[in-house]
Amino acid sequence: MTVVTPSDALLPAAAPRYLIDADGRPNPADPAALPGSEVLLELFRLMSLGRRFDSQATALTKQGRLAVYPSARGQEACQVGAVAAMAERDWLFPTYRDTMALVSRGINPVEALTLLRGDWHCGYDPYLHRTAPQCTPLATNTLHGVGLAHAAKLAGEDTVAVVMLGDGATSEGDTHEAFNIAAVWQAPVVFLVQNNGYAISVPLAKQTHAPSLAHKGIGYGMPGVLIDGNDAAMVHVAVTEAIERARSGGGPTLIEALTYRIEAHTNADDATRYRQDAEVASWLARDPISRLQTYLTEAGVLDEAAVAAIGQEGEERADRLRAAMNADPVTDPAELFTHVYTEPTAALRKQAAGLADELAEES
Repeated sequence: MTVVTPSDALLPAAAPRYLIDADGRPNPADPAALPGSEVLLELFRLMSLGRRFDSQATALTKQGRLAVYPSARGQEACQVGAVAAMAERDWLFPTYRDTMALVSRGINPVEALTLLRGDWHCGYDPYLHRTAPQCTPLATNTLHGVGLAHAAKLAGEDTVAVVMLGDGATSEGDTHEAFNIAAVWQAPVVFLVQNNGYAISVPLAKQTHAPSLAHKGIGYGMPGVLIDGNDAAMVHVAVTEAIERARSGGGPTLIEALTYRIEAHTNADDATRYRQDAEVASWLARDPISRLQTYLTEAGVLDEAAVAAIGQEGEERADRLRAAMNADPVTDPAELFTHVYTEPTAALRKQAAGLADELAEES
């Protein structure tokens, strides 16, 4: 028998839920929901390290060491808060902007940047890290995540898939299909929409007329949750609750995290053509790292020495990343043909032979 969830239980709150406000003050209406100091300190550390990684990756792009880099500055709370809520056995399905999430999950930064360097593979072992390759086509990872989650459920595995997507991806048909079939199958999957306001240059108002993206959940029969995506504590709690619900057989959850992309879409984008400096400044005042630092400092669990130590760790990591990325990779052009088919076709063999002849003539 199908159990129908009351519609009120599926609707998000009218205002985004938060635990720590932009000034670093706890929400008096929800004080018990805050994670413990150890969790919050680790969230602060990972966000700080993530931002330093992000700025270093941006610099490497300007130096020609990366083909492209989509910065996630401003979205640290979404990426770190979500990853920190996951168990090691869970699977992450990231987008092209979620490199910071990969690093926070323990993936080597050089491996995390391999795809953006222009290599033919994703750079890391998805099975080892339980992290799918970064998804460049919008929303295709939503279907992959549902498929894995459903397969894990059929196999009796205690696994949850966390799918990251942006507001622009919610306009894709793939997302509709993923939301619908996830709810029909009651798949153990969490959809985290990082709503940073723009699909490249297209503002959210030109994508949907819904009260919020979280409201879309009710149309599929899954709960929608609207949160402040710059509050790392809130992201961690919301994703933790959704994972626990999925793991216990409660099905999928749609979380909309309101955040902002401070930098341009990529190094090839000119964001000044579609947004004003005042808008960016207003979001800089809601910085996710600063607000958590203020809260932890006033709570007496973070001091200047600890902040400096984290900063030093970030610089050391950046030094190692810079040194590794400044070394020219050793590549074999023949690998272009290695993993296309199990048995190469006649056409591929001919192309591979032709390339080998050209390389031999140049050597």
